[in-house]
Amino acid sequence: MARRNDERRAALVDAAIEVLAKEGARGLTFRAVDTEAAVPAGTASNYFANRDDLLTQAGARVYERLQPDEATIARQRASTPDRETYAQLMRELIGRISSFRTGYLALLELRLEATRRPDLRALLTERVRADVDANVAYHEESGLPGDATAVRLLYLAFNWLIVEQLTLPGVFSEAERDQLVEAAVERIVTP
Repeated sequence: MARRNDERRAALVDAAIEVLAKEGARGLTFRAVDTEAAVPAGTASNYFANRDDLLTQAGARVYERLQPDEATIARQRASTPDRETYAQLMRELIGRISSFRTGYLALLELRLEATRRPDLRALLTERVRADVDANVAYHEESGLPGDATAVRLLYLAFNWLIVEQLTLPGVFSEAERDQLVEAAVERIVTP
C-alpha cells in the first residue's frame, strides 16, 4: 500500500528528478531515490507502486515546478503587449527553465524513456499538448502580437535553444542567447 504523506512523496519525487538528471533513466531506482532524498532504504518503495509510477510522477512534478509564480504572471499581464514584452517573456521563460537545470534534463530523460513506455508517453503527450494550448490561450488573451503559429514556432525554437544551453553550455554565450531570443521574436512574431 502506498503511503499518503504528501510532503515526503514530493521530496521523493524531487529526489527522483535529481537522480534522472544525474544518472539517467537507467539509474533511477528506488534505492537511488532513497539515497538522494536521504531517507531510510525502502522508503521510496513504500510510496510508489512501481518504477513506472515514479517516472510518471516525476514527469508531472517537473511541469509543476516550471510554472511561473503569481507575481511573474501579474507583472507579465500588466506589461505593454508588444514585441519587446514578448522577448522579455521568452527570456524569463528560458531563465526559469535554466534555473531548474536538473528538472529539464530529467524531462529530456523522461521523453526518451517515453518512447518505450506507452503510459509515460501518454502522460507527457497530454502534458505538453496542454502546455502548448495554455501558452496559445495566454498569448491570445494577452493581446501580444503574433498568432498561434508564432507561439508554436517559438516553443519549438526555444526548446532547442534550452537543450543547447543546458547540455552544451559553451555553444552560445548569454549575450548570444539573448540576441537569438530577440531575433526569433522579431522574425517569427508579426504585428
